[in-house]
Amino acid sequence: MKRFLLAALVVGTLDISEVLIVSWLKGGAPLKIFQGIASGIYGKASFDGGTRTMVIGLLLHYFIATTVVAVYFLASRKLAVLNRHPVLTGAIYGVGVYLFMNFVVLPLAGMTPKYTTFSVVNQLFCHIVLIGITTGLFARGQYTPTREAVTA
Repeated sequence: MKRFLLAALVVGTLDISEVLIVSWLKGGAPLKIFQGIASGIYGKASFDGGTRTMVIGLLLHYFIATTVVAVYFLASRKLAVLNRHPVLTGAIYGVGVYLFMNFVVLPLAGMTPKYTTFSVVNQLFCHIVLIGITTGLFARGQYTPTREAVTA
């Protein structure tokens, strides 16, 4: 459990750090980043919520990161390949998370991502390395696959 919680904290922190750094380089404000995350719940009203919606956005970000890590950790209990090849499978998982976030979660939250060459390359890097591979490496060896586990 400690390893899982540490993985969620590290993955969430790496992900949001990347977002904050890129936003800062473009002149953005951290408050708006977190309120933007909260807008998935509150819509445009989140930008009028001040610190309250900023904190809600921060908590929501870590909830999402924890969920992403939990899915991989749980899958690694049944799919031995996730434990044997954490870099490759983590990278593939990162691409899957990118696709799910951009084509399911964000549209459901009423957000339309802007696809520029920079944003796509940057987000793929973030999702593959900072989220996917990091999660894979944390999950490796965490569980001994059950007897019924797929050993591909």
